[in-house]
Order: sequence, then structure tokens, then C-alpha cells
Amino acid sequence: HLLRYVVAPWKRRVLLRAAALDVCQHTRRNASSAEYLHQSVVPTMHYQKSLPRLPVPKLEDTIRRYLAAQSPLLDSDQFRITEKASQTRTSGVGTQLNEELLAQDRRNKHTSYISGPWFDMYLSAREPVVLNFNPFMAFTPDPKAEYNEQLVRATNLLCSAARFMKTLRAGLLEPEVFHLNPAKSDTARFKRLIRWVPSSLSWYGAYLVNAYPLDMSQYFRLFNSTRIPGPGRDELFTDEKGRHVLVMRRGNMYVFDLLDRDGNMLRPTEILAHLKQVLADPAPVPSFPLGLLTTENRDVWARLRERLAAAGNAESLRMVDSALFCLCLDEESLTDHIHASHNMLHGNGYNRWFDKSFSIIISGDGQAAINFEHSWGDGVAVLRFQNEVFKDTTTHPAVHPGSAPAAVDSASAVSRLHFKLDVELESGIHRAKENFESAISGLTINAMEFKKGGKERLKKNKLSPDAMVQLAFQMAFLRQYGQTVATYESCSTAAFKHGRTETIRPASAHTKACSQAFVGQPGRHSPEQLRALLHRCSTYHGQLTKEAAMGQGFDRHLFALRNLASREGRALPSLYTDPAYAAINHNILSTSTLTSPAVSLGGFAPVVPDGFGVGYGIHDDWIGCNVSSYPSRNPHEFLECVSKSLDEIYSVLD
Repeated sequence: HLLRYVVAPWKRRVLLRAAALDVCQHTRRNASSAEYLHQSVVPTMHYQKSLPRLPVPKLEDTIRRYLAAQSPLLDSDQFRITEKASQTRTSGVGTQLNEELLAQDRRNKHTSYISGPWFDMYLSAREPVVLNFNPFMAFTPDPKAEYNEQLVRATNLLCSAARFMKTLRAGLLEPEVFHLNPAKSDTARFKRLIRWVPSSLSWYGAYLVNAYPLDMSQYFRLFNSTRIPGPGRDELFTDEKGRHVLVMRRGNMYVFDLLDRDGNMLRPTEILAHLKQVLADPAPVPSFPLGLLTTENRDVWARLRERLAAAGNAESLRMVDSALFCLCLDEESLTDHIHASHNMLHGNGYNRWFDKSFSIIISGDGQAAINFEHSWGDGVAVLRFQNEVFKDTTTHPAVHPGSAPAAVDSASAVSRLHFKLDVELESGIHRAKENFESAISGLTINAMEFKKGGKERLKKNKLSPDAMVQLAFQMAFLRQYGQTVATYESCSTAAFKHGRTETIRPASAHTKACSQAFVGQPGRHSPEQLRALLHRCSTYHGQLTKEAAMGQGFDRHLFALRNLASREGRALPSLYTDPAYAAINHNILSTSTLTSPAVSLGGFAPVVPDGFGVGYGIHDDWIGCNVSSYPSRNPHEFLECVSKSLDEIYSVLD
């Protein structure tokens, strides 16, 4: 009805304009198809203005959800203490803080209540970004094996990345939309209609056909962006004028333009020639490779960067910071998933610039991955980029194994950056190398592929695949260590303007009871009873997931209240001084799921010294899991327990 009201008075004019625009777009598409991935009928940011705002949950709902998440982690005496400490809704202090947060939210309708505090959390962190924040997502190999040769794949990835960037900045990238009924909303007819609905109303038009546009405010940070270290707090830098890419090989840094002065892409064979020039450079690894500084403590790196600029390197640093992105060409071939995970997560430290918004890493045998800096975004934009680039490189490769490099003067087009270093800078790089090698020496990674079933069998039994895999993690930890611990699962809130993430708390009273039945009381329950327990876990996990996606978790609300109190120098409510609050935020099981045809592997380091970093993917007929830990935990044994737990779940279903 809303669409009829908005569109009907314009119908004749709209149809005429649409027909004319279609002709123009057809002409433009034929003229510049090499420049763009596609040319969306609906402008990229068409829905952004009308996106709903992230709600601030009711305080009483937040406390109720918080206590429900604490119940499986505490004994009865501890829970009574926590229950008493958490009654902030009647304490006055908590209620007043919440009223101030709501008032602040009303004054800032252009953003979300969590956006500012979340940026501050990341940018104020002083730990190195490598291992502590940057994750990786590995590309699936090109199905045509000969296209995985390093030079060919690097050229195709650069060309497709440039096409993505141009498509995005021209407003021609298809908007990110979650379609509940694609037959109605993901159609050419609907798109031709919705593009004429004003941006201030467009979200409502999509909502009427069960389509949910997602926030795309983070996308502009994808390109030409870098995290700049500063004393106490870093800054995000973006310069969209940059036309060049940063390439690293053996710790040496090179730049060359991907676009000409008119913003047009270089010919693919020119890009091929420039990359061939880089690969042919015999320069060895520098005695003091600068990339190691991006693995340092942020305050240490900030001080050394100031000295680096003062020593006459400001222009070279500007070239690094304003580059479209970073391409890391590694020499070694990768033997297996574990080797690949270590290389893509941290590598040797010197052939990376971890501060870039993202880096594409390509090993000597053509395996590729994205490693991205986390403060500017939460992976939604990166995954879209990876999906589009993978599709483009595999279906429309710009160069082929037999392609000859263009006859151009690559020696003058490719510049190797040189930096002037003094004794203090050399000493700083040496210390950074020691600290980096010490940090990665304690990291263990292991991987598993469970081949006895995937999401199809679970869905057939009306069970949530994600709920069952999360249950398997709970069962595995109980089997290995005899307890239930704080567990974190990331959930995007991109359905809201400037939404970031919310936390799903998979450890619940239901998973604890189910885990005890399987692990602690084997043989005491009938298959029917165990199936009933599985369904309770699935239903409750589904409820938690829906609440989190709709901004109705408790973690971000409590975080924002604490941030507000700290910023104003106020005394914290007793909930925050209760040891149980620190314990539930000490996430021993930190988990994140990612399933995409473009992604073969993903991972990150644990968020606490005694934790596991668990990346997993649930496919039609198998489940993959990539786990990292430090010496206090055993990921190999944990994955054996996960496999046994999944085996037991599927056996009950049989």
C-alpha cells in the first residue's frame, strides 16, 4: 500500500524515465563493461538514509538476559550474589545511567548508540593488531588449476578488486539486502520499481516484500584506508585520491598505479607487466624490514612512526597510507590448512602492513587470503568484497596463463619505497621482530573436517545447524575440561543504521543439561529424550540469534552503559564490580562462523591467553573447524572432542 501511494502519482513519468535510463545504462554497460563488476539498477546507498536505528534494549530485558547467560556458568551461591548485584534497574545509579544513554541516543539520530564506543574500544586498544584483532579469510582456489599460478592470480585479483572499487564508488554496486522472499524482492521488476521510491522511504518499500537492506556505511573504508598509530588512541585515515596499490615482497615495498589520471583502470596486461617487474626484483629481505613495526604495541609503534616521519620518510608513509590496499606476494608454498592458517594470520611479520584496511596475501603456489584490520568494520564489507572478487576472477578472468605482459616501461611505472632509518629506528624494528616471534611461537592452530554430515541432515531433522555445532563445542569443552565456560559468538547488527555486532551467548542452561546428558551421563537417556534435549537447544539458540540480530542482546547495552560511566568519571554500578561480570567477558570459547563458496578457510587467534579461537563453516554435507590456542590449551584434543560430540549428535538423529 505504501509503494502504491508513493509511486502511483508518478507512474507514467516513472515508466518513461525508466525506459530512457535503461537505454542509457545499456549503452554505458557496453561501453565500460571492463570497468565494473555490474551496474545495479538500484543505487548502492539507496536504502542507507531510511535504515531503522539500532534500538537500545529495555534495561529490565538486558538484566534478564544477562542473568540467563550467567546461570550455566555459576553455582547457586555465586548466582545469588550476581543476581543481587545486577538489579541495576532498581538501584538508581543504573537507571540514571540508562536514561542518560537514551537521551544521548536521541540526540544522535544519525548513528547508533554503539558505534562511537565500539570505535573507541578498538582504536584505544594498545595491544598489537596482529593476533589480537586481525582475522583472515582464505580464498577458495580457482577451480581451473592453471589460474592459481601466483602471477596470474595476483593480476586477476588486482583487476577484480579495482573493478569492485570502481563499481562501489560509482554507486553501481548492488545494495546489500537480506531477502526472506527472493521470488518477490530479488527480481528485476521490483528493483526497477524501488529505485524510484525516495531514499527516505526506500527501506519501507523493501520491508513490505520481506527484504531487509543492510547498513553499508563501512564500505567507504575498504579502500585507501589505514589505521594510524597514535599515543593512547589510533586514528582511521582515508584518502580516496590514491590511485596506486602497495605491493610487498620479501619485506620490500613497491607502489604502482592501478588507475590512470582519469580514473580508468590500467589494461590487465599492464598490471601483469608491473607485477612481473616486482617479482623479478632480486632485492633481498632488508636488514630492518619496516612492516615489523605494524606488529608492535600501538604506543611503541606511534612513537617510532613519529620518528620515522621526522627522519624524512613522511612522503613514503603517505604513499603507504593512501594506497588502495596492500598486496603481499609471499615466496613459500603452503603445505596444508594449518600452514596456510599461520601464514595468512601472521606470516613472517615483515612482508605485511597489518594497519591497512585489508591486505590480499598470495603464497608462492597461488593460495590467497584476505587479512583485515578490524577497527573500521566487522567483516560484512570484506566478505562481500571477497565474494564478488572471487566470482569475477573465476568467471571473467582479466588475464590467462598464456597472457603476455604489455610492452610498457614497468621499471619507471613501479617505484620501490626507500626509508631512512637511524639507530633508534633500527633498534625498534629489531625489538619488534623479537616481540613478534615470541608472540607467534606460543600460537598453535589445528583444523578438522567432519565428513559424516552437514546442515542438510540437521535441517531435515528440524534442527538449527549453528545451534548443533555450538552445542558440539559445549560438549567438547565439558568432555575435555569438565566445565562450562563463557562463550562468545559474533552476530551482525547490520540490519540497522551503523550497527556493528552483538554477542550470542551459546552456553545456556539448555546446552549445559544436554551436554551433561551426552557426556556426563552416557547411556542414561533414551534416543527420544536426547532428541528432545537437542530440539530445546536448537529452539533456544534460534531465539538468542534472532534477539541478537535485532539488537536485543545484552552485551552491547551493558558495554555502552559502562563506557558512558567511565567517560564521565562516574562510579560503576555493582554489576560491573561483581567478579561474575569479568568472568563472562573472559571468553574462553570465542567463535565465529563463515560459510561462503568464496571462502575455504578462516581464523583468528584466541581473545584470552587461556582460550580457543574457533572459526567454523557449516556446509551441506560436512563441517569444517579451525581452532587456535596458546600453550595452556590443546586444540588438537579439543577438535577430537568436537568430532566425537558431532558423531554422537548425528548418531542420535539416526
